[in-house]
Amino acid sequence: MRVARQRDDTMTKRIIAESCAGAVIDVQDFFLTQLEGEEARGRMEANVVNFARLLNYFRIPIIATLERPVRGKGPLPRALEAQLADAKLFEKDFFDLTKEKNIRDHLARLKKKQMIVAGCETDVCVVQSCLGLIDLGYEVFVVENLIFSSARNVETALARMNSAGAVFLTYKTLYYELIETVDGSRHADATSAAFGEFPEDLPDHA
Repeated sequence: MRVARQRDDTMTKRIIAESCAGAVIDVQDFFLTQLEGEEARGRMEANVVNFARLLNYFRIPIIATLERPVRGKGPLPRALEAQLADAKLFEKDFFDLTKEKNIRDHLARLKKKQMIVAGCETDVCVVQSCLGLIDLGYEVFVVENLIFSSARNVETALARMNSAGAVFLTYKTLYYELIETVDGSRHADATSAAFGEFPEDLPDHA
């Protein structure tokens, strides 16, 4: 099933919580260890955990992928796995997650038109998955400070996603844009009324 493709000039380009699903792509030990230094790895893990917590709070469904062979590439970090307990976890053989029929079918059943993407590698699985999602008609939002790669230069991949129609934003922008969409209000009481008490320890920036 394909999402109805809209012309670029009619696409929303703004995040609407009830229209969203999230994708956490291949945040596995093998890829995380390629980040330079324990501090960088710890920071990325913490940021992706907070991304999952944020989407969970707004009841945005999440899919997570693991690149095969999982025995070689590793599982999700434990803290992230805990936050993705209600997410749908898929193993994949393709770099582009949309080439996996079970993932494509699951996303179609969610009936969401927007996808918020985090994970790795920026210049391989992220770029190919974003291009695949765009080709299926999804509005794709890439959280730029929550994607990473073993490559130092990923500018070409970023430019390619941008030219294809992906919208880049930061975790902080995502945080406040989701809050803004609650009944058109930024006020904490409106958010709490809609989704329950907001977690006080959830940071607004990565």
